[in-house]
Amino acid sequence: MSEKKKLKIKIFDKEYSLLVENEEIAKELAIYVNKVMEETKEELPDQPAQTIAIIACLNIAYDFFLEKNKNREFLIQASDKIKKLKLLLNEPQMSNPS
Repeated sequence: MSEKKKLKIKIFDKEYSLLVENEEIAKELAIYVNKVMEETKEELPDQPAQTIAIIACLNIAYDFFLEKNKNREFLIQASDKIKKLKLLLNEPQMSNPS
């Protein structure tokens, strides 16, 4: 287990202290979450911060599910191709007459 490091991040004008194993990933995540929050605020300027946070979370979850489904489809396609290759490799080969 890696040693956790203290990191301060800023999301939606609030500062948070986190304990993280990977600072770079945590910083990238904070930038991404802040970006989604700011985009949501631009789309819904009259909404309270809590509503913006919930909508931003739903948008992030939606993106996550899209990627998860793409990955699942890719794995299914790869598995099908591997099965077909195995079948081809197991077929008796006809020898070429010389």
